[in-house]
Amino acid sequence: MSNRKISPWAWIPSLYFAQGLPYVAVMTISVIMYKRLGISNTDIALYTSWLYLPWVIKPFWSPFVDLLKTKRWWVVTMQILVGAGLAGIAFTIPVSNFFQVTLAVFWLMAFSSATHDIAADGFYMLALDTNKQAMYVGIRSTFYRVATIAGQGLLIIIAGSLESATGLKPLDIQVNAGPQYSAAIEIPADSALINPFVMSQTDEYTFDLNPSVINIGTGNISADSASILRKFAIEQNTLNGFIPRERGIAAVTGEGGSWWSRSVSGPLGLWINRNFGEEGEGKEVHLLTGSSSLVEVRLTKSPAPGEKIVLNSSFNRGDKSIFLAHGERIEFTSENWTKPAFVLIQVDPKLEDEATASFKGLSGNITFAWSITFFILAGFFFAVALYHKFILPKPESDFATKNVTPGTIFREFFETFASFFRKKEVVIAIAFLLLFRFAEAQLVKMVTPFLLDPKELGGMGLTTGQVGMVYGTVGIIGLTLGGIIGGIIASVGGLKKWLWPMALSISLPSFSFVYLALVQPDSLFVINLCVFIEQLGYGFGFTAYMLFMIYFSEGKHKTAHYAICTAFMALGMMIPGMFAGWLQELIGYKHFFYWVMLCYILTFIVTAFVKVDASFGRKSVVKS
Repeated sequence: MSNRKISPWAWIPSLYFAQGLPYVAVMTISVIMYKRLGISNTDIALYTSWLYLPWVIKPFWSPFVDLLKTKRWWVVTMQILVGAGLAGIAFTIPVSNFFQVTLAVFWLMAFSSATHDIAADGFYMLALDTNKQAMYVGIRSTFYRVATIAGQGLLIIIAGSLESATGLKPLDIQVNAGPQYSAAIEIPADSALINPFVMSQTDEYTFDLNPSVINIGTGNISADSASILRKFAIEQNTLNGFIPRERGIAAVTGEGGSWWSRSVSGPLGLWINRNFGEEGEGKEVHLLTGSSSLVEVRLTKSPAPGEKIVLNSSFNRGDKSIFLAHGERIEFTSENWTKPAFVLIQVDPKLEDEATASFKGLSGNITFAWSITFFILAGFFFAVALYHKFILPKPESDFATKNVTPGTIFREFFETFASFFRKKEVVIAIAFLLLFRFAEAQLVKMVTPFLLDPKELGGMGLTTGQVGMVYGTVGIIGLTLGGIIGGIIASVGGLKKWLWPMALSISLPSFSFVYLALVQPDSLFVINLCVFIEQLGYGFGFTAYMLFMIYFSEGKHKTAHYAICTAFMALGMMIPGMFAGWLQELIGYKHFFYWVMLCYILTFIVTAFVKVDASFGRKSVVKS
């Protein structure tokens, strides 16, 4: 097979950038998108964690990538399929059952991306000799990380900018609290709800508040009154389609659900919530007795049929003893725009003096913003596939296997797996692969919801664009620096010498999230610093995990055994992530981060049992 000379610089950066981007889209961008579209933390964590599965089971079909067609063909074809999947997500975001449909498309895209990983890694080894493989391995990993930065940072910033650009003038809610104001609760008359005032439609969208300035007394009200007011706001907002129907206590008890929810998750959830859940955070008004006030919010112009204008409100400035108790996210449509949406403001029962606070409501066509973002990503992948169709070299060793019977294939297939499980100390190795990141797998699933959730719910109240900068850019820079430092240090002292320092590095910096949850600082610099520290430590510590996979894969079937290790790695991320959102919603962010720190005990246990050759990874000294 003839082949023209093509510089590895012409295809390695683009190939591994294209390898990293769909993984980030499936694992990270999907989480942020679903959060902005109003999906609960429980559902986000559970269903997006299942998207790890293609990377878990990819060793089962990797032999067929070797058998059928060439690696070059698989690379280009999978990139076209990934591009089609991204376009499919963009098209299906606006549909009514978008969650189920986009998850199905993400699932298919995840299989395409996992297959692309197999083909790309195989092509890399076929197109380069061993010397150049070592020479360009740093370039390969660097551009994979660049894809992570672009996905978690640039694309999120684009989505956030589109959200802001399509939004209305920010809503400003001014609240005054003091003993001179009445503490009596007021519920609108039924006549005002049955025959809502239909305002004349204006030429531009604005939000109309009633009352425009809220005055709340600092005298306490009964817990029953507070509960009635909250129940009224939820019922009216649900009835008029401003919020999705809340599962409420029925979801916790499992009432009307499956056997699992009635018999296992429901009772367990109640026990966990009762013994370890946070109280007094403003999330359950009936537990508090502070004065409350309803605020009516309307639109001055009807949205187009099928269009949603989402109002996301959160604390802006002032005294945090005044908080938003309900109405953080409200959806306006052409069917409910004339009706009042209710926001509930409450005062901490311990507040006695005068205080003021303001809440800001940001809006935008979130569906449109995320559709455009995925269209951009799809266009990029089609362009990359076209580029690689012409620029990828055609190594002579890249050919489809011939004259191989199904029996031969399956014998080799089963021998590969059998030889892996016959390795010495395989049980300890698997335990290490599954549990070393058990705590981190839960933490990483809840970081973006934590940064996005308003402070009233225990989060940081950041905008989408700010999360893209904090976690998707500053955090990834810290992760990259930690990985580079870890690789350099490990190459000098070896894996065994640095195993424990790296295990401590992956765990201790996570205290920064405990600090953020406890203090909830307003300073964006402090938030960036905490995320940077945690990601720097994780990047440094994760080096030990990657090196151990290489170490344990040594032998006859190195490539296949490494693929099996990556499958256990994905499984170790998938299972803990599945219940992370459920647990967080039961116990709150502060106690959830305490739990994460406790889980790092498993990291230390498996690190203590694993055995590594002292010479592995250490730079050899040539004696003269």
